[in-house]
Amino acid sequence: MSIFAPKQFFALISFIIMVGLVLYKVQQARNGKVPTIRKIAGLEAIEEAVGRATEMGRPIHYTPGTGNLVAATFAGLEVLGLAARTVARYGAQIIVTIRRPLVLPIADEIVRNSYMAEGIVESYSPDSVRYISSEQFAYAAGVMGIMSREKIAANIMLGYFLAESLMLSETGFKMGAIQIAGTDNRSQVPFFVATCDYVLIGEELFAAGAVASGNPLKLGSIAGQDLGKIYAILLLVIGSVTVNLGLNFLVDLMSK
Repeated sequence: MSIFAPKQFFALISFIIMVGLVLYKVQQARNGKVPTIRKIAGLEAIEEAVGRATEMGRPIHYTPGTGNLVAATFAGLEVLGLAARTVARYGAQIIVTIRRPLVLPIADEIVRNSYMAEGIVESYSPDSVRYISSEQFAYAAGVMGIMSREKIAANIMLGYFLAESLMLSETGFKMGAIQIAGTDNRSQVPFFVATCDYVLIGEELFAAGAVASGNPLKLGSIAGQDLGKIYAILLLVIGSVTVNLGLNFLVDLMSK
């Protein structure tokens, strides 16, 4: 007598395959075979945005979102490191606005280390990273005021966002700023698409974080997850073909 029902056994095998693919690519990356991730337009546009802000003599605004220490926030913080290094290299000014107190010291350390990596730590200003408010709309109002007063030339919003997303992106749009945005919160993506120049949708945010960090293990994990998606697509294709042939065994295995 089998310990698992057929459906449970199939789910277990599929889980093992997907986890195995991720571990395989991570191990490859650990051994020096780092996978190549396709270029992400929003990530590539950061240098363009910083260059334009430098020419105009106006600052760049960056926010890693309004979420606490969640995956999207960490991805936004990883891209912050890339943006801050670019700002330091160009001699521009960056303003990072923070809603969550726990995120503040992390963001401050990232920006400070970015200036240190470029060899100009003396140019780092403690005023670059600003805690605004833990209240959602108080934070949004404060950031909108900063964006208007400082006349920002670029607005980068990468992280977890809620209803404040449209308020911030609309302000940036009115300022004529280059806007790069991304979030894993699907309900906010349409607002970014309507108002921003470059949008990272869903998992693109995490891929951008992995690329920005340059961590081979994270890049390997992204590649492994892509192989898992290919496995899922193959199951869908095989299921579609077998159903058309009158065979429902795969559909039965995948159904609840």
